[in-house]
Formats: sequence, structure tokens, C-alpha cells
Amino acid sequence: MSDVTRDKQFWDMADSFIQLANTHLDAEKPSRVSASALFAAARFNAFVIAAATESKAQLIAEKEAAIAYFLAQYESMLRENLDEHMARYDQQNS
Repeated sequence: MSDVTRDKQFWDMADSFIQLANTHLDAEKPSRVSASALFAAARFNAFVIAAATESKAQLIAEKEAAIAYFLAQYESMLRENLDEHMARYDQQNS
């Protein structure tokens, strides 16, 4: 698996998922919306991993490497987004 190119289409898709999550905030706590989005991402990524294999044996063999890849990607993206929030924190919370 390789890193995904962050082009306009990538950002538009990400924004559409965020907009959908935001629609649930009137009825649910942000932490519950977040947990649901995280579960959905995990479920979809499990599908992507399984769909990329040709056999159950291959899926078993590649499972740990795929998990490590997605964990590293999530950590990198979370850190990047938290750094952006910290850089704007005083502006947004004053």
C-alpha cells in the first residue's frame, strides 16, 4: 500500500465525510459521532484490505502489515490535524 495523493478530490471527499458527521451533532455528543466515524473507517478499511487479497491465506499473511500501515497513517494524520488546531487555537478560542 502506498500513501494517498492529497489532491482536490481527496480533500473534497474528506470534507464530505466531515460534513456528514457534523449532521449528527444535533442529536449526538461529538465523542459518539467520532467513535462511529472511527468504527466506519475501520470497517471500510478492513473491506479494502480483504478486497486487495486473492485468498484467505494471503489475507492472513498480510493482516499485521496492513494493520501497522493503517495505524501509522492514522497517527500521522491525527498528529498533523492536532498541530493545525494548536497553531490556530488562540485565534479560534478568544
